[in-house]
Amino acid sequence: MLTSAYIGRNGFICQRMYHKRGACAAESPSAPAGSKPYSLRRPHPNYLPATAPLSFMNSEDPNDRRGYHLEVGPDDVAAAVLLPGNPERVSTITADWTDTTEVASHREYRTVTGAYRETPVSVTSTGIGSPSAAIAVEELARVGVETLIRVGSCGALPADVAPGDLVITEGAIRGEGTSDEYVREDYPAAADGEVVSALVAAAEELGHDYHVGTTLSTDSFYAGQGRPGYDGYRPPHAADVVDELRAAGVTNVEMEASAILTLARLCGLRAGAVCTVYANRETGAFEVTGASRAAETASLAVHLLARMEVAKREAGVDRWHAGLALS
Repeated sequence: MLTSAYIGRNGFICQRMYHKRGACAAESPSAPAGSKPYSLRRPHPNYLPATAPLSFMNSEDPNDRRGYHLEVGPDDVAAAVLLPGNPERVSTITADWTDTTEVASHREYRTVTGAYRETPVSVTSTGIGSPSAAIAVEELARVGVETLIRVGSCGALPADVAPGDLVITEGAIRGEGTSDEYVREDYPAAADGEVVSALVAAAEELGHDYHVGTTLSTDSFYAGQGRPGYDGYRPPHAADVVDELRAAGVTNVEMEASAILTLARLCGLRAGAVCTVYANRETGAFEVTGASRAAETASLAVHLLARMEVAKREAGVDRWHAGLALS
């Protein structure tokens, strides 16, 4: 039996128990009068916290205990959720998990909860692009999720980043328009340092080739990434975009990371991204390979983050730093 702490619907810390194929919740006794809701991170002051009552979702969903699009509630998901785009990639991600249960499947959003090395973890597919990824972040934040890791594929810009390599995002360029709906355009899309550290440690342990760098997220697979569109159409601004990005030291291009990182920070969550390279835009190399590498790296990162939390608690500190070590 596996356990993890989570924020219950009443806003207090509860304990979730995972047993066999299901995830059942055993809530702690009611908290003492006057207790304050528990939150690991402080959200933006203008943003509704994840501990808020779920009744505010009634305006779009008559079932107030489940998200309108994801159809998941607080008892369905672990504190850490992996976010692939393709629903078919969920099976790749969960191949090394135990005690898996599909808790929801609606539109492009498929959610499975299980465990990796006895650490509870969930996965929710988001579909292609930042608008649908933002919906996933919103509805997962509302049910108490604390950590989000984008798992996907990308195109690389430097010549030495080969298909099958991993790119771990430390920061992203907000080339998509979704995050502009939430915050001013110069707000940074930064990955959480602890998530980046865990992803790097996981890639090292698994022996995968990886690169840590800056990611561009776009709304367009074709013009937005400098590719010609139908009948060779290419707007003037797209002609030199790849060369400009490469000159600026950008490592890879994809379509969701910057929105996920931005919204996660606004929600008071921690987030990161790891993508497998399928194409190199400098060499022209293309190979659909290595999706399982990003999947296993992200799963192991969740396990390492749980161990990091134990080390921080034992050391009496709030943030992971170079002076700490995993036992």
